[in-house]
Amino acid sequence: MAVPNYTYLKLMMLGPNSVITVESTYEHAYDYDIECIEYIEALVEAETLIVNLDRLGSETPDSKRRAGTCEPTEAIKLVSVDPTYPNDRALRISATLDTK
Repeated sequence: MAVPNYTYLKLMMLGPNSVITVESTYEHAYDYDIECIEYIEALVEAETLIVNLDRLGSETPDSKRRAGTCEPTEAIKLVSVDPTYPNDRALRISATLDTK
């Protein structure tokens, strides 16, 4: 049967001989509140990270793409390097380049 008094930062309870009073300071209470807030913020951040990792893990990768491959983001065209071998040797260049 303990009675907390948050205004005066005291906890009073019956002891074997008399009333036991446990006291604290405002500085200690403030520091404890800051620790609790930082702990809750860390938990929220960790939960957000776990949700994001689960979401990324559940996404299916594109079967056409392989790790380490580079794909052009714009249209490309093949330009022959040697006219005598038109199909063997060709460069890929951007189709949006100026003719110059």
